[in-house]
Amino acid sequence: MEEVPRCRAVGKSQLTSKRTTPKRRLNTTKETRDLLLSVALGQVLSLLICGIGLTSKYLSEDFHANTPVFQSFLNYILLFLVYTTTLAVRQGEENLLAILKRRWWKYMILGIIDIEANYLVVKAYQYTTLTSVQLLDCFVIPVVILLSWFFLLVRYKAVHFIGIVVCILGMGCMAGADVLVGRQQGAGENKLIGDLLVLGGATLYGISNVCEEYIVRNLSRVEFLGMIGLFGSFFSGIQLAIMEHKELLKVPWDWQIGLLYVGFSACMFGLYSFMPVVIKKTSATAVNLSLLTADLYSLFCGLFLFHYKFSGLYLLSFFTILVGLVLYSSTSTYVAQDPRVYKQFRNPSGPVVDLPATGQLEPSVTYTSLGQETEEEPHVRVA
Repeated sequence: MEEVPRCRAVGKSQLTSKRTTPKRRLNTTKETRDLLLSVALGQVLSLLICGIGLTSKYLSEDFHANTPVFQSFLNYILLFLVYTTTLAVRQGEENLLAILKRRWWKYMILGIIDIEANYLVVKAYQYTTLTSVQLLDCFVIPVVILLSWFFLLVRYKAVHFIGIVVCILGMGCMAGADVLVGRQQGAGENKLIGDLLVLGGATLYGISNVCEEYIVRNLSRVEFLGMIGLFGSFFSGIQLAIMEHKELLKVPWDWQIGLLYVGFSACMFGLYSFMPVVIKKTSATAVNLSLLTADLYSLFCGLFLFHYKFSGLYLLSFFTILVGLVLYSSTSTYVAQDPRVYKQFRNPSGPVVDLPATGQLEPSVTYTSLGQETEEEPHVRVA
């Protein structure tokens, strides 16, 4: 008689275990899927940058067409034709004129920052080596982290910093491989000027990326791209007329050069159009860590196209960066702000979570950088 309740207790425990185990498995599967998806999305951006680099290399070295401003101008014109015109035909508060009335000067500054970030980094190749550009361009990562910390109030955990350090170690490994195989392309003259140009460009990239993250989360992707297309095409057109019109006249135009310009513009337009999607799903920091593999994709293509020398350190560098990306993306960041006054960061139209009136509230709110939001799951969760 005494063993009957004991058997019932065991049966109840087994039943509870059967009910909870599938749910845990589903959560683990979803987290793994979201983790792999975020890493894969970042690699798509890296491949687009690889295409940009290859077409630029062919234009500058094979056809002597050194026209970085004109190439950027073509991209801004495409953004204008697609996204600015979309804003122009909208009605209400999301119309182009309504947006310009409220914050035209902010987008004007952002457009100039984006133009000059591209220009400074491309210009740096004329003064310093490829290895210096690769290493110093990593300066964008601490810039994005600091700006996200102070302006977006994003807080990082220890695993995020470990992942960042691992990614940078991977870049250092790639730079070391470049030195060993003698792949230090670039003039190397006036190296200090070139290094300063890279640091300036990386800083402007960081500012642009953090502003982009804020806009696509709180406003819209189309508004960001439409305004960048408007002011980018205007100011890059002025810069083109002043600084690069003579170089443009020297270009030996034929169908091959035209095809390279088309390929460059397609990759650049794809990068600008797709990056806000990835930033909204992950973060500006995660995107910049993902882009560290772009140089390696260019190198792997160069092994066949330009007969680069190969080193096993390149593969080690590639997998080291991927490990760092997985470490960084495996844990969510959070926004340090009192939940009693916190406005939803990801989706203003989502459900609001009722917070308890009693008890002490911790000044932190979890901010998920992975996974898609669902209607059943609240967007704000008290940590």
